[in-house]
Amino acid sequence: MTEPQRCPWCGTDPLYVHYHDTVWGRPEYDPLALFEKLCLDGQQAGLSWLTILRKQDTYRQAYDGFDPERIVHYDDAKVAELLADPGIIRNRLKVQSIIKNARGFLALRDQGTEFSAFLWSFVGDRPIQNRWQRFEDVPVTTPESEAMSRALKRAGFTFVGPTIVYAFMQATGMVNDHLVQCPQHQACRSEAN
Repeated sequence: MTEPQRCPWCGTDPLYVHYHDTVWGRPEYDPLALFEKLCLDGQQAGLSWLTILRKQDTYRQAYDGFDPERIVHYDDAKVAELLADPGIIRNRLKVQSIIKNARGFLALRDQGTEFSAFLWSFVGDRPIQNRWQRFEDVPVTTPESEAMSRALKRAGFTFVGPTIVYAFMQATGMVNDHLVQCPQHQACRSEAN
């Protein structure tokens, strides 16, 4: 009997395999964890997720644990410090995007909108359970990711195009895009019930 196969995108790198098996596709509801993941997915633009995953701990240190209350107070000196940090992606637009995203997060909160509820509303507050057979069939955007992208941009977020947002939705379990033959497909499906 053949053993079920993981989704092919995670390859064999132990860090990536662990991420695939324990994080990707698991429903996440914590607003600060969602904020961090959305910011990190924006950092990925033009790069591989593995590059960002390897820098995740450094990002947490550099950005005060992704605390929006602290990030909104970053000044030019802090931006210069971040741009000199070899442990993160030193791109001015990407550094500034996390600051803008913190402002957006807090603005939503100040308007009475809880971040997790806001994001999960785009999937009807329940993970979408896809049943993909082949990696080539998995979309890179959906109407839901396009709607979320537009809403995030209106709220002041940047680096939140529909492709980035869909990757975020996959990672945080808003959609279950593990291939049906992957052992994690059923594991994520079970966590969603």
